[in-house]
Amino acid sequence: MAYLIIGLGNPGKRYESTRHNIGFMALDVLAAQLEIALKQKSFNALWGKGTIAGNNVLLAEPQTFMNLSGTAVRQLQSFFKTDISNLIVIHDDLDLPLGAVRLKAGGGTAGHKGLASIESNLGTSEFVRVRLGIGKPVDKSRIEGYVLEPFQKEEKIVLPELLQWAADASAEIVLSGLQKAISKYQTKNINFLKKED
Repeated sequence: MAYLIIGLGNPGKRYESTRHNIGFMALDVLAAQLEIALKQKSFNALWGKGTIAGNNVLLAEPQTFMNLSGTAVRQLQSFFKTDISNLIVIHDDLDLPLGAVRLKAGGGTAGHKGLASIESNLGTSEFVRVRLGIGKPVDKSRIEGYVLEPFQKEEKIVLPELLQWAADASAEIVLSGLQKAISKYQTKNINFLKKED
């Protein structure tokens, strides 16, 4: 499989609209856009195959809960023989404000248990990340609860645009490579863009 695009989140109704699940949400937008049904259930994941401009892609959502995401990623990457450089992981990021999108290859985990699990299972951090800002609470002791809370009403206003932006950025990495995707889609905050219109 040429490209493997993973959205991170927690399975089940209880978590589906929470901040930690923004990776799932963005992947769902991309899957709908590409008309790829995530109906296959194996490798501890829901997944489906398709193409982006002739490039084979596999979209997947690990079903192991966030802190064990690497189990599914390793099984998929190993079975479909995807190069690590062609592995793209979409995930929430507490260190970025809501609406921010950052694209990069490699780097640390910044305490993100899903990323830590992937690095541990793959033995490398050199995969591509699509980091989606969710902001963070002032009280750091609230972080664990914060990521498992639903987005607030005012946050939901920017969510559709952010998810579309993330889906388009992920597709652009496949189409044109990481550097071109960065120049086209990396942004500080979608809210700022709206104010400048």
